[in-house]
Amino acid sequence: MPAGSPRIIARLASRTVRGVLLTNHVLSGALIGALARRPAPAFAAGVASHFALDAVPHWGDWGSIRRFLQVAVPDGLISLAAMGTLAALAPAERRPAVLAGMIGAALPDVDKPATLFLGWSPFPWAVDEFHRRIQREASGRAHIELLAAGAFGAAALAALRRPGGLRPGGRRPARRAGLR
Repeated sequence: MPAGSPRIIARLASRTVRGVLLTNHVLSGALIGALARRPAPAFAAGVASHFALDAVPHWGDWGSIRRFLQVAVPDGLISLAAMGTLAALAPAERRPAVLAGMIGAALPDVDKPATLFLGWSPFPWAVDEFHRRIQREASGRAHIELLAAGAFGAAALAALRRPGGLRPGGRRPARRAGLR
């Protein structure tokens, strides 16, 4: 039975799903990974950034499961494309950290498709409750999501293009004599 069929929509409509867009989490995770340069800290900072971004007012409050799916499915596909593109653009030595940052930033939203399609969340009740309570969603904020995506995407690309990135402690790599 196709995911968009009326029977699936009716079954899903009985579940409460709070919608959040994934693309900005992925883009911010790429930025974190590009700056962190090591996978473990990038993953941990990615997870933390997810909750920080969710606490900022953003687009949501879809009104119906059908509307949520109309937005969430393309957003999920855009997120996957962004992950693949940013991983491909990342220098080989920074790719593991970039992937870890993106995965960490996206991970807390695994509860959305799991709840939607399986009827349960993989996280403990306390985590789901915390995640639900910090959301600051409202309709009419699509422009905020688009501006944030542009800013996160540009910053991630700039961080990935920086030849040496930042050294620990926030210092730039030393310049060689005679080179600009």
